[in-house]
Order: sequence, then structure tokens, then C-alpha cells
Amino acid sequence: MEDSSIDITTCSQSEFEATKLYQSIYGYVEAYMSNYDASHDFNHILRVVALAKKIFYLESQLPLNENFKSVNWPTVILAAFLHDVGDKKYVKPGDDAEHIVRDLLLSHGCTRQWADTIATVVKNVSFSNEIKNPTQVQEVLKKHPELAIVQDADRLDAIGAVGIARTFAFGAVKASARGLQGSVEHFVEKLENLEGMMKTDMGRQLARERTRRLKEFRGWWEEEESVLTWKANGSI
Repeated sequence: MEDSSIDITTCSQSEFEATKLYQSIYGYVEAYMSNYDASHDFNHILRVVALAKKIFYLESQLPLNENFKSVNWPTVILAAFLHDVGDKKYVKPGDDAEHIVRDLLLSHGCTRQWADTIATVVKNVSFSNEIKNPTQVQEVLKKHPELAIVQDADRLDAIGAVGIARTFAFGAVKASARGLQGSVEHFVEKLENLEGMMKTDMGRQLARERTRRLKEFRGWWEEEESVLTWKANGSI
């Protein structure tokens, strides 16, 4: 299907995934993320896209959910694919992190308005950005409800069993000084708080079980680490 045969901004999921724009962005992100470590690889992107689809579908089934009537499906998908492009933790020397997403979309034929919208959503996905600029993020959420879905999808992939694996993978490559114990402490510092920052009903429901898994793992860790303080009764 040629892009010119449909209105890309209002087409269905299957129609959009058949467009040159979708396929080009898919290929670009796959190549771009190949330089990242396992905590932020292309599989992470694919999981976030899949979670965004799941949240959108389940949320749209809820009665009286006015917020989702204005959600633009292709914007959700492109923002999910691009949310780690230009990430400050991995940005390549010489990259214009502020404009890389917008310029990429413009180069693939997106209108300036649509490219700016997606770039704005991408810019406001991160946890650290929301902590630093909570009012700004709330304003973007009001204007672009797509952000809620992409944020929740990204944060869901940071918790649960996958999140545990990603935390240790990131620690090994980007934060080796914190060691294994520091990675577990990161659960309390950040990951176990993500459930309370979810923006959608489905995001909160899915986060509840994943957060329980984090806490259970941390309990196992603390139990096994306690051997370091064990002392035998007697002469040993």
C-alpha cells in the first residue's frame, strides 16, 4: 500500500504498518538500537510498542473513556518506536539530540506539525524528565494523550522480570560502580515507584503485578545477602 493512498494520521493499525513511513522508521530504529546494550536494545523497543498496543486496546474498551477518543494511533506507534532515539544516556557524539526525532520524521515526509507532535511526546517520555519538569509533562499530557500510553508502556518494561534483567544489564555496562547491591537499591529508589506514576487504568493494573515481582525478588535478595551478617553459636 502506498502512503499517498491513505491518510496516514487516521488509518488503522494494519494500514499504517503497511506504509513506507512505518517500515522506514522500523528499519531506522532497528539499526540505531543495535549500538545499545541489552538494557536498551531493539527488543526493548519492540516490547514497548507491543505494550503500547495492549494498553491502547484495553483502555479503549473501557466505558466512558473520553481521553482515548482523541488518541492518534500512528502517533502512539511512532513515538513508541522512537522514544529512545537521542536518549542522553546513549546519544552519539555529534547527534543533535534535541531535534533528531523531528528531523528524521521530516526527512520521511511527515508534516512539520505531526513531526513536532511526535518529537514532543518522545521528549517527555522519560522518568527523569518528569521528575525535573512535572508541570510541563502534565501540560503535554493534556494536549497529547498519546504520551500517557507511551510513558506507561516504557515504564512497564522497566519493572517485573524483564525490568529486573534490564536493571542488572544496565548496571553492568553503564553503572558498574554501584555493583549488584546498588542495582537492587535502584528498585526502591525508582522502579517500585513507577506503579504510582502510571497514567492509564490499564497501565496501573499491569504495573501492580510487575511491581509485586520486583518486591518479591528484592525479598529473596535480602534474605540471601543476610548470610554476610550470619554468626554461628559456639566457637566458629
